[in-house]
Amino acid sequence: MRKREASEINASSMADIAFLLLIFFLVTTTMDIDKGILVTLPPLIKTQEPPPVHKRNVLEILINAKDQLLVENENMQIADLKSIIIKHLDNNGVDPNFSDSPQKAVVSLQNDTGTTYKSYIHIYNEIRAGYNHLRNQLAEQKFNKPLTLLNKEELKIVKDFYPLKLSEADPFELSVMSNE
Repeated sequence: MRKREASEINASSMADIAFLLLIFFLVTTTMDIDKGILVTLPPLIKTQEPPPVHKRNVLEILINAKDQLLVENENMQIADLKSIIIKHLDNNGVDPNFSDSPQKAVVSLQNDTGTTYKSYIHIYNEIRAGYNHLRNQLAEQKFNKPLTLLNKEELKIVKDFYPLKLSEADPFELSVMSNE
């Protein structure tokens, strides 16, 4: 009997196949993109003492662990937040409970460690919507065009008139509970 010699497998195209599989997986794989809030942080100031702010110029917004919204320690619906932001920013000293001017107005947002991210984002969006509403209104009055169509100089004027002053503190255990 003759012994058969083991035949070799032709592996010359194996590298081509591996390369094609690699390209296939790279092209068909979807990459998760991190989602978050696009915010430009102010430059670091060497002195950490906050500037003096009059109490009436600060609108305190708290979100507790049950995702309840408290504005100036009173329960409020998220749908009503935008109108309160607008009233606070555009008060111009009329109502003693709100800011002296848009340039002095500060919104203080504090949340509990148990606050859900969804609730935080929803409230943050309402705050920004209030600012954007007033900025768009000013753009229409001053330049006869919406905020999105302003050039850099015009946008700077509008943003200087309604500067976004949002103070966010570290999350803490918020003991304020609902009256319900």
